[in-house]
Amino acid sequence: MITKTEAIVLRTVEYQESSIIATLFTHKHGKIAVIAKGARKPKSKFSAFLVPGQMLEVVYYMKQTRQVQTLSDVSYLKKLDNIRLDLQKMALATITLELTSQLLHDNEVNEPLFQFLSVMLPWINKQDEVSRIMFPYIQIRLAQLLGIGIQNVIEEHDSVNMGYINIESGTLSSQPVESEAVKLTPKQFHFVRESLKSMKSSIFDIDLSTNELKSLIDYLDKYFRYHIEGVKPRKSDAIFEQLLAD
Repeated sequence: MITKTEAIVLRTVEYQESSIIATLFTHKHGKIAVIAKGARKPKSKFSAFLVPGQMLEVVYYMKQTRQVQTLSDVSYLKKLDNIRLDLQKMALATITLELTSQLLHDNEVNEPLFQFLSVMLPWINKQDEVSRIMFPYIQIRLAQLLGIGIQNVIEEHDSVNMGYINIESGTLSSQPVESEAVKLTPKQFHFVRESLKSMKSSIFDIDLSTNELKSLIDYLDKYFRYHIEGVKPRKSDAIFEQLLAD
């Protein structure tokens, strides 16, 4: 079946002498792998497009019995050059895309998650600078969009400034309710609580220290590993570590 759909490039690997296998998050078929034959040849129509983070319109031959589909045509849906050229934006986009790829099952259609990335990636692309603490916010939003979101069980009027993420039950509470609970610093707690109730960019003004940011990312990774199989240490973490060190 010939399929034309919107797609986000999650990752690419070289294949044989001249081809590329790309993992795409597509609107119609979820996460799929496609082969772009001859994509590494100088005059290939595919090479400039198959870059992680790019938003494309693709045409491929879809056959459910095959693990890798054949890409036949591609064009830009939105050309996001800054993600490719700016180290900080590339680091943030790459770590987000690798986590997304780990969280999605093959052929799992998730329109809300696709729409979130379709807004988030252009937003990252057009910013003058990106904040380091965008990634834990993205982690929190991905959990929500996959149906395993952390639930805030603290009453809105409660004036608490410290709390816990309960890994097993998936709740944010003022006191630990299980052995798998992790204690947050006041700034971490404020960040998570605000992220759960708001999508305003003012969240990124919360001043987390580098250690607070690293540990919060680790806590959220632990949460993902508990609820979803296959979440492993990311190769892109090394790039993101450079961003944290700046």
